[in-house]
Amino acid sequence: MAVNVFASATEGGNTAVPLGSSGVAATIDCPDLSERLTTVPQAARPEVDTELARLDQQIATAYGQLQEAARGADDGELDEAAVLDPLERERAATIERIVAAVDQAGDRPEGLDAEAACALRRTEATTAGAESGGPEQRQRQDGKEQEAGNGDDADGTGQDAGGQRPPGNGGQAGNGPVAGDYAAIESVRPNAVEAPRRDGASNGSFATSCGVNAEGLFNSDNLIAAPGVGNGAHHFHDYVGNQDNDAFSSDEDLAAADTSCADRGDKSSYYWPVLRLQNGTVEQDAQSPGGGIEGNAGEIVTPAEVTLTFEGNERGKVTEMPRLLRIITGDAKAFVNGDANANASWSCTGFEDRQLKDKYPLCPSGSDVVRTFTFQSCWDGRNIDSANHRTHVAFAAADGSCPDGFRPIPRLVQRIVYDVDAPSLQDGGKTVPLFAVDSFPEQLHKPVTDHSDFINVFDEDLMREMVDCINTGRACGAGASPGPGQGGDPGEGAGEAPQEQPTGDPGANPGDPGTNPGEDATDEPTEKPTDEPAEEPTEEPTEEPTEKPIEEPTGAAPTEEPTGASQQGSGAPEGDARQTETASPSAEPRAATTPAGAAADRSAAEAAPGAEGDAGAREDVAAGAADQPRVPQGGLAETGSGLGLWPAAVGGVLFAGGCVLLVRSRRHAR
Repeated sequence: MAVNVFASATEGGNTAVPLGSSGVAATIDCPDLSERLTTVPQAARPEVDTELARLDQQIATAYGQLQEAARGADDGELDEAAVLDPLERERAATIERIVAAVDQAGDRPEGLDAEAACALRRTEATTAGAESGGPEQRQRQDGKEQEAGNGDDADGTGQDAGGQRPPGNGGQAGNGPVAGDYAAIESVRPNAVEAPRRDGASNGSFATSCGVNAEGLFNSDNLIAAPGVGNGAHHFHDYVGNQDNDAFSSDEDLAAADTSCADRGDKSSYYWPVLRLQNGTVEQDAQSPGGGIEGNAGEIVTPAEVTLTFEGNERGKVTEMPRLLRIITGDAKAFVNGDANANASWSCTGFEDRQLKDKYPLCPSGSDVVRTFTFQSCWDGRNIDSANHRTHVAFAAADGSCPDGFRPIPRLVQRIVYDVDAPSLQDGGKTVPLFAVDSFPEQLHKPVTDHSDFINVFDEDLMREMVDCINTGRACGAGASPGPGQGGDPGEGAGEAPQEQPTGDPGANPGDPGTNPGEDATDEPTEKPTDEPAEEPTEEPTEEPTEKPIEEPTGAAPTEEPTGASQQGSGAPEGDARQTETASPSAEPRAATTPAGAAADRSAAEAAPGAEGDAGAREDVAAGAADQPRVPQGGLAETGSGLGLWPAAVGGVLFAGGCVLLVRSRRHAR
């Protein structure tokens, strides 16, 4: 049946695929069966998980069909039944298999057959004019006010450079994001609330440093939500920590795997959707399921910084996490499911007292994009997972209290920083590209769909150490630094980066500077202070033993600290010194963020020992050192420039000695 999309457009604040030139948008909206399946017998879970993943694949396929149909619907009409009727039949058959699997292992679930029907969710397409970013964004993008256009280009013609309207509603793959998905962080009022802490609260923290996935470990699986199903996520994930992360990894595989964490006792799996710049780059996954084939296109951005911190509870002690506990925070389908389980949090460095849930932040110059995930910190005391991967854990209330029957566990806070610029919304990202997280195709890269996953594979001794550290109010772990109230300067390690808004206790607000500086220091590939003296003497082998070749030169080189990304670790000497007191005994003195091929060459150490934290800086300094002569410093004895005077001095001494002997021999002869 052909329906007029103008007559039924609803929810004008959202955007989706425009139907041809009508300016009306739509996406596929299906009930999420996993939200209904809160109890599934253990014996039925493998089959149920497989069938739930099949439902996701059916929706992704139908959305692709909708995109194709929408591009030809220039009159604003679409044969809705051609897309939705086949989808409903496929879903009904899949749901019947789910019901049968549960029925065979336990009680037959009722009412699931009503979940087969889907709808075409229509919305008025939001123009990509600058009004969605606020007046500050309009002024910042090109120095003058930009009037709202249709978002396809700056002149409002709706044409791209080639004269053709881009497919879909914007974005490199035609399925978002759009200008309405962004907001200037300066326009957001401070909204991060610090929870009060009672006497007896567990005020410590435990930090683990697992790198930024510089090695590029990606896939579109989800071991928690879709075990045994390839491309179960339909979008790509970044992985740090455990290095055996795909849909087919067993618990034994996880336990035996390598880890990117500095503390070898942490083999936990930490993963989240990649962030991409929609700049036209054809990534390695451009023709892969979960990648470009499903609308996740553009350049994958490696985080500039990742901090993983386990915090305490506002009113009491925490207990150990059970090994292999699985937690998903946020909802990858929140755009169509609603925000009941959404837990996205977006901000900018220097503004982390302001958090956005359903908008990407437009950060001012000098400020970086920040994603923060604060995980559930109450556990039911029995299960390491649940049928919908949610009901075995819960969020603590503002005062730290857990639901009845639940107990507090360490709260994982992930903070991920990206060096990306605010996109040019007035021209649809042509000048400065749009950025967005990967998503299920029908979720349109909405920021509210952001989510993260965690599987606890901590060594049990290290987990006990973590809990003891948190409960006794200490800052521990590979990369830990004292937060406010725990000693030390909360600004240490910040370098020249924009200062974050102070919030007091690090356990209450993910934007607290106390949760970050020490981790900055641990991301340095080497510990600079320990290596400088040893490198210097090798360049001056001809100097006399009495000379002092390293006293003067070592004072100048360290001041040439690289700027930019490497400033994150400018506080490393003090942070590292603290770590030696609180780090786990199993921690190895290495950083997990060392770029490939950057660790071996130390040839630039004598020219710029302070640049060791940045591979690119090392190469530049080394190249410069090869072209420029070393500048002498100090006196003649220190530089060796007076070596030519030694033969004359020795000859003079020998001549004088000869004269003395001659005089004495003559006197003896007399």
